[in-house]
Amino acid sequence: MSRFPRIATVSLLLASVSLAGCAHKPKELPPQPVSASTSTQTGQQFSSQQQQPTGPIPGSQADFLASVISDTVHFDFDKYGIDGESVGILRSQAQWLARYPAKSVTIEGHCDERGTRDYNLALGERRANAAKNYLVALGIDAGRINTISYGKERPIALGSDEAAWAKNRRAVTITVN
Repeated sequence: MSRFPRIATVSLLLASVSLAGCAHKPKELPPQPVSASTSTQTGQQFSSQQQQPTGPIPGSQADFLASVISDTVHFDFDKYGIDGESVGILRSQAQWLARYPAKSVTIEGHCDERGTRDYNLALGERRANAAKNYLVALGIDAGRINTISYGKERPIALGSDEAAWAKNRRAVTITVN
């Protein structure tokens, strides 16, 4: 017998033995995953399964936005006084801050594009401080509220008309921690 057929026969035999090992199926399969509908059908209760929370995380910026009337109060041209609409907005913000006493906020003061840079920075600061002072008057600790003025540097609405200017004259409250 030649050497080549003997090597071929041995190789063929080894290949068939190794393939036979791959054809082995496990004797027991793992259990099917249990969904909420199958667990109630089988009567099993899974207290370890937790329901996913719905809505924003309590105390987050998203929760703040969902809980308050608005994060923004608007101002008339060249003014920084708190008007009737702003009172309701700031009261809702104060209620949220009272619920989360460990939270701090920053109030950003903004202006429209009219006026000099320095004038608008000062006016934005007065607007932010007016909102802060109102929250403090409602019982929020002043140490939890920082203010910053961006003047006319961060417009929310582009344009040189009254509609854009009205949107840009604002104080915006943002949660910090």
